[in-house]
Amino acid sequence: MTNLQKKQITDMRNDGQGYTTIAKTLGITKDRVKAYCRINNLTGFRASNKPNINIIQQFCMQCGKQLIHTPTKKKKKFCSDVCRNTWWNSHPTKIKRKAFYQFVCKHCNKYFEAYGNSERLFCSHSCYIENRFYAGDNND
Repeated sequence: MTNLQKKQITDMRNDGQGYTTIAKTLGITKDRVKAYCRINNLTGFRASNKPNINIIQQFCMQCGKQLIHTPTKKKKKFCSDVCRNTWWNSHPTKIKRKAFYQFVCKHCNKYFEAYGNSERLFCSHSCYIENRFYAGDNND
């Protein structure tokens, strides 16, 4: 690969061109273009209308430490698992729980709500035990 081709690859990636387009334009293989881009940190989205796309800075929600994001990955909210666990444990009302289910207890016919288990039958362990082991005694 010549120095002119290397410069053209860099310019075309910064203009937002894809590997295939660059390879066809310059008459080289897509794999060579991709390898050159990987070595020279030209991977990911490279549109010139998005300044500083490689570095998006934000701060950890728990400790305030500065975060550096990778452009093609999900944005971070926390610097570590310790900060994430600490923050969520101290803010339980912020959790968006969508898997709440409403039931009628099979034993006491009381309405109850449960999270995460769509097939629950009893409102408590005591109702389960009474229904399983003592339900026959009342019916005899």
